[in-house]
Amino acid sequence: MVEENTQLAGNSRLRLPIDEISSLITLSHSINVFSSRWKLIRNKLNEILPILAVLPPEIQYSGENPTLSEVIQAVKETTEFTTNLAQKCIDLSYSGKLLMQSDLDIICVKFNNHIKSLSELSSTNRLSSNGDYAIIVSRPGRTASKDDIRFYVNDLLSRFRIGTNEAKKQALISFNEVCQEDERFVKIAMEVEGFAFVILELLSSKESRIQEEALKSLDMILGFNSYKGIFVSIGVISPLIRVLESGNNSSKKLSTKCLMKCTSESDNAWSVSAHGGVTSLLKISGNEYENDGELVSLACGVLKNLVGVSEIKRFMVEEGAIPMFINLVNSTNELSQITAIDFLQVIASKDEFITNLIVKEGGIHVLSQILDPKSSYSSKARELSIKAIMNLCSNSTRSNTLLSSDFMDHLLHFLHDVSVQESSLKAVFWLSGISDDFKKAMGDKDFMQELVKLIGVKSLNIREIASETLSNLVTIPKNRKRFVENDENVSLIMQSIDENEDGSSSNRKLLLPIIMSLSGCNSGRKKILGSGYLKNIEKLADEQVSDARKIVRNLSSNRFVRMIRGIWR
Repeated sequence: MVEENTQLAGNSRLRLPIDEISSLITLSHSINVFSSRWKLIRNKLNEILPILAVLPPEIQYSGENPTLSEVIQAVKETTEFTTNLAQKCIDLSYSGKLLMQSDLDIICVKFNNHIKSLSELSSTNRLSSNGDYAIIVSRPGRTASKDDIRFYVNDLLSRFRIGTNEAKKQALISFNEVCQEDERFVKIAMEVEGFAFVILELLSSKESRIQEEALKSLDMILGFNSYKGIFVSIGVISPLIRVLESGNNSSKKLSTKCLMKCTSESDNAWSVSAHGGVTSLLKISGNEYENDGELVSLACGVLKNLVGVSEIKRFMVEEGAIPMFINLVNSTNELSQITAIDFLQVIASKDEFITNLIVKEGGIHVLSQILDPKSSYSSKARELSIKAIMNLCSNSTRSNTLLSSDFMDHLLHFLHDVSVQESSLKAVFWLSGISDDFKKAMGDKDFMQELVKLIGVKSLNIREIASETLSNLVTIPKNRKRFVENDENVSLIMQSIDENEDGSSSNRKLLLPIIMSLSGCNSGRKKILGSGYLKNIEKLADEQVSDARKIVRNLSSNRFVRMIRGIWR
């Protein structure tokens, strides 16, 4: 790169500063102290070289441009001073560490000012839009070599640095397009010194289209886990937060996507918090009227990544996150609603204080409203609502509040709805295992009548859950009595025991405990004996199936058994 830029300068008056800068770049690689500062200086030098190299000949050779002369002279002086500092760092002959650090920081500022001055001159002379001097490099094909790709990336990088706003935008668009087609462009771009810094600078562009395209580039690059640390180390969090605060809607979405990748598994959470990101994200999430569902959902996603840090989670709670997200559950936008439900589950996980706060703020009631059959919420929202209620009511104190709510009535209704049937059934099974009070309440609400119907469906999973739930319910004497009042209930259970009915015996072990409970009362024994399917139980007893043998013993205590058996045989 150094040799190429020297050749481009020819014998112009820029030859000397280009040579000096090139020599300084080479010299800086030999320095073993203040590495991060020297790397930053080297990046600045690499930005200056292509600007000098593409100045039009009439400007390079002319002495009539006093502004350019002043800038070039300033660049030469700074380069000479920096070369002196470089030699001192190599010889370790500097007088003090803090003084040298201060000098290097001042050098960085000076070179940055030189870059701005040269870029302004370039734009004034329309260097990047003048076809005579801005040669457009052809996009490499799929079979392009690594060197071809690197050459193309370097050309784009020059446009990022010194091009007009339009040239920068088009260069970013080109970069994003080639990266989508071939990920090698991302990997090679990240090998080019200074590339990450330039993308970082473009994030702060006042031109919205440049900012958006730079965010798209960053989003793609952050898709590679190995590059997240690089961008975080050079300060990417701060400009991303600024975009959240002042960018347009599209830029905000892209920024939240980048932040979500940076904060996966709670990585870099403190950095986001330190730059005010939590407050900005909460503001977006709580202002659904100004922000569309996708942006709110993305902001919630980043916040969800941050709750793994307990101090940040507490800050969210203090800032009113709980009532805000409970209110968001009522959103008419499905994306916002689903994300809010998910966030409440995550923030409450393994935290009794926050879980109780959600219940106190009416979270269970709001979630139950989503299950109202009269509402028009999606099946996905209803499934998530069911899951959230189960998670939030994991202890007996909170679950008891469900006895007086409409939750069970809604579940009973949705046992008929195929779209949420399995989720509803799992919740019914969960309720049946909480306490006898729930079992009694479910017996009164005719859950058993619906469960017995599900024992005969095609889905093995539905059959198994329904059988286990029914087994729990009939352990209550009142429920057993209610269940056997319907002759069809017992007959269906007994018939389902027959492994030849559908060629499967997988559900048999789950049905036997139900029959065992029923055989514990007189009315149950009578219905079992009168079902016409006693042979199914006797066959299993002959095969030494433990539960079947116990059932037969229970039935043998009935004085009518021998007579009925004689009639059947």
